[in-house]
Amino acid sequence: MQHDYQILQPGWIVTVNSDFEVLRDCAVVIEDNRIHSLTSIDEVRQLPCYARARVIDLPDHVLLPGLVNSHTHASMTLLRGIADDLPLMDWLSNHIWPAEARWVDAGFAADGFRLAAAEMIRSGTTCMNDMYFFPDEVARCAQQIGMRVVVGLIVLDFPSVWARNADEYLHKALAVHDEIRGYGLVDSALAPHAPYTVSDEPLRQIAMYSNELDLPVHIHLHETRAEVDEAQNKNGQRPLQRLDQLNLLNPSLIAVHMTELNEFEIERIAEAGVNVAHCPESNLKLASGICPLTTLLDKGVNVCLGTDGAASNNDLDMFGEMRTAALLAKGSSGDASACNARQAIEMATINGARALGMADRIGSIEIGKCADLIAINLAELNTQPVYDPVAQIVYAAASRQVSDVWIDGVAQLRNHEFCHLDANKIVTMAASWEKKIES
Repeated sequence: MQHDYQILQPGWIVTVNSDFEVLRDCAVVIEDNRIHSLTSIDEVRQLPCYARARVIDLPDHVLLPGLVNSHTHASMTLLRGIADDLPLMDWLSNHIWPAEARWVDAGFAADGFRLAAAEMIRSGTTCMNDMYFFPDEVARCAQQIGMRVVVGLIVLDFPSVWARNADEYLHKALAVHDEIRGYGLVDSALAPHAPYTVSDEPLRQIAMYSNELDLPVHIHLHETRAEVDEAQNKNGQRPLQRLDQLNLLNPSLIAVHMTELNEFEIERIAEAGVNVAHCPESNLKLASGICPLTTLLDKGVNVCLGTDGAASNNDLDMFGEMRTAALLAKGSSGDASACNARQAIEMATINGARALGMADRIGSIEIGKCADLIAINLAELNTQPVYDPVAQIVYAAASRQVSDVWIDGVAQLRNHEFCHLDANKIVTMAASWEKKIES
């Protein structure tokens, strides 16, 4: 059997392995879709595969694991900018939900996902954890495009274009899970929207299915003080306590936002192994609060990064999230060493992979893992000189400096140009939705 080899020769390799090694004068050898080896530039020329490999020289670039967007609503790119400068519940109840009720269908989900995937690939994201309607359509698009995705099997109590009630959401969730099991790039997660939109019985069933099927549970949680106060007024419990009683606090839970946490709750999620998806820019824009990142990291909680949807961020740029997370942690804690550059990169890569149960496949540059890689060109004015490539990525680099992207060993972006997507066609499609929605 003939194997396909690619040899990448960057200026630096930031491995994000357990020692966070930064390598110089080394090459990454890709065999088919896997990382075959990491070896010195001199030794790689002696490999038997060298003569027939595609050799890619990237002398001014740093090679990094592909970024993992741990929380997003990809198809909502088509609602970007539709209702800005509003608090969460006004934005959601009076603008987003009515727009979704009118416009969202399978075509909307597919087109919005294509726009999101293109934006993410161009900015270095190779895997996203999504939550939206029509996860079956999103899964098919992801497999076709070549984007690694965890589709959220959404659950709500109230009717939508996707399902009429919690029972139908769960029935469809299991059907989609079964449908996509043969998709190489698509996984699934159970995705109850939030404690205030999903009642106890569906949450109990989700806990059961998560345990039986070994699926993550992806949920908005403790996003605002108002959410927590309302829950306490309604049933005398904070949302986290309620989920604990429903057996949902465990290493399968990805709790999104978590801006309102007391000391006991932080201790409890650390003890239970809960993952936190931190979305700093969306939380700031909606004035939802600030996640206590420094304390969570100090307690050993696995914190990953997400952009949230483009309707509330308003971009899907993980470079921006890394920088904002680091600066916000420093400013809010009064500690300049809080959330250092290494931690920011880990949150955007290996920590996201851990939260999704995919750390054996992605999130670091290690032998045997899938070749989900990005190259960042540091030979630009804003990233010169380079004393520390790790700090440069977080504090100086822009996503436009991502020049090359590989997902599962397949080149998706080469020298800033898409290999398989048609950017002009996607922009035209987005413009047609704008005209339709504005009419």
